[in-house]
Amino acid sequence: MSLYQRWIQNRERTLTLRDRNRRIFPFDWGLEWVGNNGDRGPGDPLTCLKEYAEEVLRDSDSFFDPPPLQDCALKGNVLTFATPTPSLYPENNTVYCRLFTAQDSEKAVIVLPQWNAASDSHVGLCQSLRRLGITAARLCMPYHEQRAPETMKRADYMVSPNIGRTLHAARQAVLEVRQLVIWLKEQGYKRIAVLGTSIGSCITYLAFVHDLSICTAVFNHVSSFFADVVWTGLSTRYVRWGLEGHVSLENLRRCWAPISPYFFINRLKSRHRPHLLITAKYDLTFMPQLTERVLHQYEAHNIPYQLVVLPCGHYTTATFPFKYLDGWHICRYLIHQLSSHA
Repeated sequence: MSLYQRWIQNRERTLTLRDRNRRIFPFDWGLEWVGNNGDRGPGDPLTCLKEYAEEVLRDSDSFFDPPPLQDCALKGNVLTFATPTPSLYPENNTVYCRLFTAQDSEKAVIVLPQWNAASDSHVGLCQSLRRLGITAARLCMPYHEQRAPETMKRADYMVSPNIGRTLHAARQAVLEVRQLVIWLKEQGYKRIAVLGTSIGSCITYLAFVHDLSICTAVFNHVSSFFADVVWTGLSTRYVRWGLEGHVSLENLRRCWAPISPYFFINRLKSRHRPHLLITAKYDLTFMPQLTERVLHQYEAHNIPYQLVVLPCGHYTTATFPFKYLDGWHICRYLIHQLSSHA
């Protein structure tokens, strides 16, 4: 290990310790969050969740098909609408989207920040995109910011040891992205992209592979299996501690298959559109071997892709000077792709 790699990864560990309010939540299969009204019938919970996941993979188009928007309202630069899959928490059932509108533009990008992002996260990037003539729509993911239940300090309900609730939250986010695509098209935008960071990358990937009206995408940090990120990632170790002793990594991977990009890569062979994969060479959250699994699938299916490897880690991507390098790659790519075939 080089001195530079050791320095970056030590800085990654330091940055993860900034949050002093992490909690270890109790394990729960969460069967009430999945299936028809939560009723999967009698049987072993693990078996029920595996069967549920297999059903979704057989017909993921239906699983990720968004219903019409409800209670849609635009006040100033904030769009709100009702989530298509309500949760048990009223605060989480209204979707908030902050718009950075570029004058007379027909190009738009939906921006999803990372897990537990602060309200100002990615705002600078959205403002840059607006200056470059691209409308940015910053979507607040489930359980984040205004959508957090009153007792919650973090967005822990989006990724937690509750297996069913995590499935529900990820699906909820994907459907909301796709509903926002529909709304942007109704406003006259002709070329729409998605940009996601960390878990936002996972959500936008699932939306991208299922929605042909999204013309291009940037996935900022890339991984194959949702379960493996939780199990091996530095920033999700608290979630793993709640899971250990109740479910193995292999079984968790099968339960969370419907929200894992790996199982949908082959769809891009017949539904290909240009997209950019951005990874961090010294990432301790989206481990490099998990990114390699994605790239191997691309090669196996002969799917074209563009790749940028940043010389940093997961958390350090958001620090100087890497955040400017990351932003430059993102903006440069989106300007080119959204201007093509206009």
